Amino acid sequence: MGGYGGSNCRPVMALIGLQLMNAGIALFIRAALLQGLNSMAFVVYRHAIATLIIAPLSYVSTRRISYKTPLRLRSFAWIFLASLGLTANQFLYFEGLHLASSTVGSATNNLIPAITFVMATILGMEKVKVVSLRSMAKIIGTIFCVSGAISMAFLKGPKLLNTELQPPKSSSGIEIDNYWLLGCLLLFGSSCFYSLWMILQVPISASCPDHLYSSAWMGFLVMIESAAVTLLVTKDSAAWNLNSYLEISSCLYAQGIVQSLIFFIQAWCISQRGPLFAAMFNPLSTVIVTIIAAVFLHEETYVGSLIGALAVIIGLYIVLWGKAKDHEEIKKDMHLELQNDNSSILQVTADESLEKRNCTADLEVPLISHKSVDIN
Repeated sequence: MGGYGGSNCRPVMALIGLQLMNAGIALFIRAALLQGLNSMAFVVYRHAIATLIIAPLSYVSTRRISYKTPLRLRSFAWIFLASLGLTANQFLYFEGLHLASSTVGSATNNLIPAITFVMATILGMEKVKVVSLRSMAKIIGTIFCVSGAISMAFLKGPKLLNTELQPPKSSSGIEIDNYWLLGCLLLFGSSCFYSLWMILQVPISASCPDHLYSSAWMGFLVMIESAAVTLLVTKDSAAWNLNSYLEISSCLYAQGIVQSLIFFIQAWCISQRGPLFAAMFNPLSTVIVTIIAAVFLHEETYVGSLIGALAVIIGLYIVLWGKAKDHEEIKKDMHLELQNDNSSILQVTADESLEKRNCTADLEVPLISHKSVDIN
């Protein structure tokens, strides 16, 4: 009982609650979209709320420190490029969530580690050794994830639950026949853009170490970009209206207190058990969303979708295992390097002590020893 009781159980319970909240966000927004919430206007409102929350925190944070991080042109260029990727990610995700289902939307989020691995490998940020077991695990896990995503899109199979629903309409109001396939493709594209956004955090962190400051700028830029695109694409001014408490509360829920609580819980759990332990719970939200969406939202559930989601989850765990082995190898190399550095320091210290002792001994010993003097 000692291993599972008391404080050891708190991160587990916290992560389960976190996945329940993540599932709630997907289901809540999906219900609002089905009721008529415009997905493009929702992106604008979401990031406007995020900017209003983060900008004051960034201002207070920069005033408390003795120095201010200047936003140079290079830093702004990286942040602007990342904001474009995040804008595309948001548009594709919420439109795909509207056209496909909450289950597919939650499952495709598990593709992000595999897609990030592929992009990082292409850019030379990940080293792949075919003879290495951990590299093979990441490759096989990526194949599982992509195969699962393809299965969800193309191999729906027999229907398990709920009757045929009317095809939803896109943000432009046009009814789409192949809405499921289009929704899956949009969700896959959103995962690709999010992976690109994660990779861009490396140069952003290097050029602008103040993450709160860069996040405030990014949220502001995404709000401006998404508003400009929405005004160009959506000609009907009624698309900006929030016509029900569900639509209003979904905007607040998605980027308000609950989202802030999710960030806090995630950070605390990572500090307690590490990032890998926290990531292992991500597929739980897919299971929760699948069950609740089928029961309460009457979403169609297909055999192919469930098999594809299972393949994505298996691939995710395989990729995480390979990344965990990489992390262990890096820690081992750093430990050996630290030991070698300590040994070198000790050796230098010992040599300096010996040399000092020898110098001291040489100074204390007379140039001509009394014993060596010939008194004859």
